Amino acid sequence: MTTTSPRTIPAAAYGLETLRFDEEAEANRIGEAIRHYLVTNKRKGIVLGVSGGIDSSVVAALAVKALGPDRVFALHMPEQESSDDTIGFSTKLTDALGIDSVLEDISPVLVGLGAYQRRDDAIRRVVPAYGQGWKSKIVLPSVVDSDAFRLFSVVVEDPSGAQSTHRLTTEAYLEIVAATNFKQRARKALEYFHADRLNYAVAGTPNRLEYDQGFFVKLGDGAADVKPIAHLYKSQVYAMAAHLGVPEEIQARPSTTDTYSLEQSQEEFYFSLPYQRMDLCLYGLNHDVPTAEVAEATGLTVEQVERVYRDIEQKRRTTAYFHAAPVLVDEVPLNIKTS
Repeated sequence: MTTTSPRTIPAAAYGLETLRFDEEAEANRIGEAIRHYLVTNKRKGIVLGVSGGIDSSVVAALAVKALGPDRVFALHMPEQESSDDTIGFSTKLTDALGIDSVLEDISPVLVGLGAYQRRDDAIRRVVPAYGQGWKSKIVLPSVVDSDAFRLFSVVVEDPSGAQSTHRLTTEAYLEIVAATNFKQRARKALEYFHADRLNYAVAGTPNRLEYDQGFFVKLGDGAADVKPIAHLYKSQVYAMAAHLGVPEEIQARPSTTDTYSLEQSQEEFYFSLPYQRMDLCLYGLNHDVPTAEVAEATGLTVEQVERVYRDIEQKRRTTAYFHAAPVLVDEVPLNIKTS
C-alpha cells in the first residue's frame, strides 16, 4: 500500500492548523488502499491488535469504515505489567465498533521465553537489590534541555514506593530492551496466527512520528501487511479519531508505551517533545519551514528546534536497520505470471 501525505488545508500562520486536512476524504482514500491490498493479495479482512490507545483505535475504525465490522478481527493482548485500564479501553473500542475480538494474555508466553527474568537480571547489573515486587522503566533526558550526549537511565521503585534513578551501562540497556521486545514480538506472532486461520491481512498501527523515527520493534509491532496511518502525523490521527467517532475516553487517554511496569510517557523514553510540538518540528523539517517559524509555533528557541532536528536525523540514521528488508547475496527473480 502506497500513500502520500493527506492534502492539508492552508493556514494563515504556521502551527497545528497547518496540519488540518479533510478527514472524510482521507478516510476514504485509506479505505480504498486497504481494499486494494486485500483484493490484490486475496485476503478476506483485517486483523489487528488493539491496546485502547489512539493509534490502534483509529486503524480499527478505518478498517471498519472500509470493510464493515464483519471483516475486522481484533486481539486484546495484555500481560502482567500492562496498565490496569488497558483492557477496559480496548474493550470499549471493540464494543463501539461492533467487531469480533479475542483476549490473548501473553504473560505465559513471556514467562516461557524468560522475558521478565532476563530483563530483571539486566537491571540488577546496576541495581543489585532489584527483585520481587519492584517496578521499573527506562528514561532518556530531553534533547530540548541540553545538547549534551544523552544516556539512558533506569527508574526503579521498591515495594515501599521509593523511587531512584540509575545510569545504565550500554550492555544493561541493550539487554533490557532486547528482553522487553519479546512483548511486541509475542503479540505479532498471535496476530499472524489469527490472520492465517482467517485468511486475513495484519494491519500495523504506527503513526508518522513512530514510523519516521523508528519507534517500533523490528519483526514486532513493526511487522504488518498494511500500515494505514504511517503517513499521518499524530495530531492528524487525533483529528481522524474525532471524525470517526472513536470513544471520547480513548481520545482523552494520554499516550503511553504501556510496556514497562512503571507508567511511562513516549517522550520520556524516546521522543524529544510531546506529540503536538514534535509534529510541528517534524513537519517543519520535512517541508523546509523556516526555523524561526517553527520555534514560534512550538514555543521553543531556534537553538532548541535545531537540537530537535539533529535528534530527528540521528534517529533516522540509527533506526534505518528497522526499516531494512533482508539482504540477498544475488537477485532471485520470482517470475510471477499474471493471468
